[in-house]
Amino acid sequence: MLLRFEADQEYQIEAVNAVCDLFEGQPRIEADIKPSGGGFPAIPNRLDIVDEMLLAKLRQVQERGDIEPDEKLRPLNGEVKTADGTATVGFANFTVEAETGTGKTYIYIRTALELHRRYGLCKFIIVVPSIAIREGVLKTFQVTRKHFRELFGNAPYHYSVYDSANPTQVANFARDDGVDFLVMTLAAFNKASNVIHSPSEPLQGETPIHLLQATRPILILDEPQNMESERSIAALANLAPLFALRYSATHRNPYNLVYRLTPYDAYRLGLVKRIEVAGTTLSDFNRPFIRVQAVQTAKNTVTAKLAVHRLSKDGTGKESDITVRPGDDLRAKTNLPHYDGLVVEEIHPALQTVRFASGLTLGVGQDSGGDRETLFKEQIAYTVRQHAAKQKRLADRGIKVISLFFIDKVDNYVGEDAVIRRLFDEAFMAQRHTLDSWQGLEPEAVQAAYFAQRRTKAGEVILEDSKSGETQKDQDAYDLIMRDKERLLSFEDPHCFIFSHSALREGWDNPNVFQICTLHQTASEMKKRQEIGRGVRLAVNQQGERVREPEANVLTVVANESYEDYVRHLQDEVEQEFGRRDAMHKPPRAGRVTVHPRKEYRLREEFRELWERIKHKTRYCVHIDTERLVADVVHELDRQTISAPRVRIDTGMVQVGELGFEAVQIGTRSAAAATEVHSPLQVLRAMEHLMLQTSPPMRLTRQTLVEVFRRTRNREAGLRNPQEFAAVATGIIKRHLADQLVRGIEYEKIGEWYEMDLLEEDFESWREHLQPAGKSYYDQVVCESGPESDFVRDLESREDIILYVKLPHWFTVTTPIGEYNPDWAIVMRSPEADGEPLLYLVRETKSTTVLDRLHPDERRRIECARSHFCDALGMGSEGYRVVTAASELP
Repeated sequence: MLLRFEADQEYQIEAVNAVCDLFEGQPRIEADIKPSGGGFPAIPNRLDIVDEMLLAKLRQVQERGDIEPDEKLRPLNGEVKTADGTATVGFANFTVEAETGTGKTYIYIRTALELHRRYGLCKFIIVVPSIAIREGVLKTFQVTRKHFRELFGNAPYHYSVYDSANPTQVANFARDDGVDFLVMTLAAFNKASNVIHSPSEPLQGETPIHLLQATRPILILDEPQNMESERSIAALANLAPLFALRYSATHRNPYNLVYRLTPYDAYRLGLVKRIEVAGTTLSDFNRPFIRVQAVQTAKNTVTAKLAVHRLSKDGTGKESDITVRPGDDLRAKTNLPHYDGLVVEEIHPALQTVRFASGLTLGVGQDSGGDRETLFKEQIAYTVRQHAAKQKRLADRGIKVISLFFIDKVDNYVGEDAVIRRLFDEAFMAQRHTLDSWQGLEPEAVQAAYFAQRRTKAGEVILEDSKSGETQKDQDAYDLIMRDKERLLSFEDPHCFIFSHSALREGWDNPNVFQICTLHQTASEMKKRQEIGRGVRLAVNQQGERVREPEANVLTVVANESYEDYVRHLQDEVEQEFGRRDAMHKPPRAGRVTVHPRKEYRLREEFRELWERIKHKTRYCVHIDTERLVADVVHELDRQTISAPRVRIDTGMVQVGELGFEAVQIGTRSAAAATEVHSPLQVLRAMEHLMLQTSPPMRLTRQTLVEVFRRTRNREAGLRNPQEFAAVATGIIKRHLADQLVRGIEYEKIGEWYEMDLLEEDFESWREHLQPAGKSYYDQVVCESGPESDFVRDLESREDIILYVKLPHWFTVTTPIGEYNPDWAIVMRSPEADGEPLLYLVRETKSTTVLDRLHPDERRRIECARSHFCDALGMGSEGYRVVTAASELP
């Protein structure tokens, strides 16, 4: 297979021109051999334009790209030891921000060749932070050679990897009169002990670093966010660069940004695969689950980050992260009773452990109460099924499907108890019959793995973390994954499942990765953008041609968290890099307006009478029919399905909305997990606890709860999943109890009221939410919707409306289901003759007056408010009502 490249990709051309246009006005220089400090010949880069011209061009390029212009060039400085003595070099940095999967390496190689074509610049050092990235760069050079030769008229260029054992390589780089690229890892020159800083006998005593300095190289920094330390900056400066070009999707410091292709842009324009997330969660919240994510120290404090189960607002459990200190009680942190006794006793930073008062001790990466193997099994099985289904669908297009597994630790794949390897083998054998290409293959034939690695002096790659001892096999896997992309993409090679720990998190990707399965036992140190970056590149077929159809380019991330959490974390990462996307949609601070009360209204008799009628506070009493409550609850509870704890996989498609990345659920499936039978007492405790956590809290006698549990036919399900049973039963009890409370509610005044003085305070609101008003107590009215704005305009236009007030948020009526804030208090003339007497009204605006169409809690609060205003405050049947428009007033 020969990978094919397109020369007319608009965004890539824009990125190339953004850099090359910076130097307009620079005459093209010809190769000019000059001696280095030690007498060796060197051909240097040279810029003749002054910094002022360069800054002016920078600002032009930034304005063209809708980037905030810089006020000055931003150099990095460092002491440089040259053959001639000590000099201080300041070199400008220019940043290109290109989303992963859009051809970052292609862009910077093409940019360098264009810089030579326009200006004669010819010496480029590509600095990479890791071997994995280095191998990716070399692969790009290899597969683009024919493409760039055609694009640049066979202009000669050379690339090589720095080898400390071959100093003449540096001499060749320095004196060659063509375009030269030298690929170096940062570790090769960032320490004084590196060979590059020592005089070399083959160079007749010349020091290799001095030869590189003499070329005044242009640095191309690949993933420069990994080169931000003081030592790294000093090492880069020590190369005496002419300037540096920085390329990444996740810059930490975007010095002199000249081009930006955001994740949103790449996703929206179809330059990368669409993403769907299959979130995998275990719904067993009946036992205390703890996983130690990290132990952290800062100043005089030590904390630990734990993954635990917490109670959500709807009464269900959810895995989430918390930060704890010594003395913290996990019951208080989680709001779940089965964490009783789990108090943090010690956090040991040296041992990276957390000890609890119960005697339980966990290290970072360890958990208690979880079912890791069950989650692994479902994630792996789902990935293999999805792989087979996609391969069937894409085979006719000539696309080979590859799946990538990020595992929690190497021992789980190559160790004696290699649980991930075992579960994969089982999943593959279960699906082997579904693809013709898999017939007769053993699981081993379709797998390849790459973990941490090192290079010996002889150049042999050995996997340090591998426990198999099969060095040649590991070498072959390394070559296949890192160096032979074409063979891996070919149907002729059976390998299609790649396993790695973290070595492939940057610098490596493959266009035909269609599944990424994250089997992390601990919280991943990898960012979501790093994970998905391994597979977002558009797919290629067997002819090496890019396939652009959207339906053929969907990356599925099989995550070890809910899809909502995954996408939220992804969005958080993007916001950290680019700021909040919705910031441009919010009204600016200048749009805040102060709303003033019309204090003279307090002197008006009509307003004083209105306030006198509505100001009183009340209390309520109710009668509960316990037998009817139990019967109604049991009747509904018997019809519910209460599942045993299950592993659930919900799939969400990632979309770009107004506020950034968001997910829409497109599917769900579940599988049974191992369960145990609990005691009835645990069920009752779970019900009691959840009832106290509802808002407002509910209190029923244990005898009533026992009666519900005794009568229901769902008892067996409750014993297998007490937390789920309690959540369902509590929700049903809350609804039926609320209905009984509302039906039998009676209010009475309590001798307390809202003082009119509270209305005198000014407040602020957004201008776009305010409606000017002439008859309102406030000079402007806050309208939360279009219908409310229409209501205000209609009130203002009616001659029979004397005055009105939008009741403040603190003006509430107490109900059994929470506080209720009515909308409007109005004084108007009666439609009777002469408009007398005046009407004093409280109105609620809704989209409908049919209460059964409203949310049940809305309907219940309205029914309570009617009893409060009409009966207890004596405002009569017309005193309080729901309306949709001002035309429905009397």
